[in-house]
Amino acid sequence: MFYAISPPKPCVSYPRSTCFRRAHLAPTWIRVSAKLASPNGVEVEYTPWLIVGLGNPGNKYHGTRHNVGFEMIDRISQEEGILMNTIQSKALIGIGSIGEVPVLLAKPQAYMNFSGEAVGPLAAYYQVPLRHILLVYDEMSLPNGVLRLQPRGGHGLHNGVKSVMEHLDGLREFPRCCIGIGNPPGTMDVKAYLLQKFSLEERKQIDAALEQGVEVLRTLVLAGFGGRITRFNLGQKYKYHKV
Repeated sequence: MFYAISPPKPCVSYPRSTCFRRAHLAPTWIRVSAKLASPNGVEVEYTPWLIVGLGNPGNKYHGTRHNVGFEMIDRISQEEGILMNTIQSKALIGIGSIGEVPVLLAKPQAYMNFSGEAVGPLAAYYQVPLRHILLVYDEMSLPNGVLRLQPRGGHGLHNGVKSVMEHLDGLREFPRCCIGIGNPPGTMDVKAYLLQKFSLEERKQIDAALEQGVEVLRTLVLAGFGGRITRFNLGQKYKYHKV
């Protein structure tokens, strides 16, 4: 269930004393919340998830290695029927649910290095706890098409993740889904590699990874980190190992 509420004060805190200032607030916003009655009549409230894919806006970056985070959000949007049709806090967002759990999908519309300018204010506005802010992004340390889910971690020199951490008070205890894109060959410039599109074979691997990603993220949202996620990560680790 979603509730229409009056706009809050222009400054809120999350999760310590960080202040996010917002301009151009609409008269009414939608707040993510869900309350359902359990079989025994007790009302159950579900904590929302904020799922953010990192990437660069604009057609020129569509299909590039650095934009696989955006692609994952697009896949989830399609599979779960969540319309991405609202701009808020420098992000394109969609509000819906996975199962009975309310979710907010987001694609920051500032460039990659400024992703935190969207994530911090969205997390504060919708009061999403740190443990339910899921970041999806490309990872060069993983082979192409290999996924890895973690409940926390550093930025690994990824500027988008670094920006998000800076706008969450430097905290790192939020989950992330890393999508492997491999390392640049030889002496190829890293920036050129990240902004390059995939080869046909790489594209097949990425498409398969995105399909798997939708399923495992659904598992994460509904059941949290547990044995199924551990087994998934283990399977991904040896995904392309030939015996």
